[in-house]
Amino acid sequence: MFTGIIESMGVVRELKKDGGNLHITVSAAIAHELKIDQSVSHNGVCLTVVGINTDEYTVTAIRETLDKTNLSDWNVGDSVNLERAMKLGDRLDGHIVQGHVDQTGVCTSLENANGSWYYTFEYDSSLNNITIEKGSITVNGVSLTVVNSHKNSFSVAIIPYTYEHTNFKDFQAGTRVNLEFDVIGKYVSRLHALTI
Repeated sequence: MFTGIIESMGVVRELKKDGGNLHITVSAAIAHELKIDQSVSHNGVCLTVVGINTDEYTVTAIRETLDKTNLSDWNVGDSVNLERAMKLGDRLDGHIVQGHVDQTGVCTSLENANGSWYYTFEYDSSLNNITIEKGSITVNGVSLTVVNSHKNSFSVAIIPYTYEHTNFKDFQAGTRVNLEFDVIGKYVSRLHALTI
């Protein structure tokens, strides 16, 4: 379980295919604090640490994860948003994030708003995921509030701190991102679909 508050940035150092799996080595300031079998969110994708070497660690993504996320787009040198699983008793500063990406979306526009930034994303609405005004959404692991909601798109506003401390500063029109929709909204949507 995560909060969507990014703890650190990492850099992809190696990508190694192994059958249908992808071993990803990341360098990060938090690497020396990690343990084998620990869960870490990578751009919103919960992955298990399988190896640690000083300031780098390795995680493995299986085919299911690669098919449903943007991990297959990653290249050596890419920046990654990182968050370790929350501790019981910690403050929940973002919202409840599972680290289970529902689908990918595409950044369609970004606008500098004199000190903040607006980003708009489109997604495939046929998968029955929804957003609502002032509701929560996770984009590449970052907990955000929806400021404009449409059937297959939404916008978010980014404060300078988030812009500087996440990989949002690398986004441009066409960037594919990982989306995790609000877990409560997903249950409500599912219940509604079952009653129709």
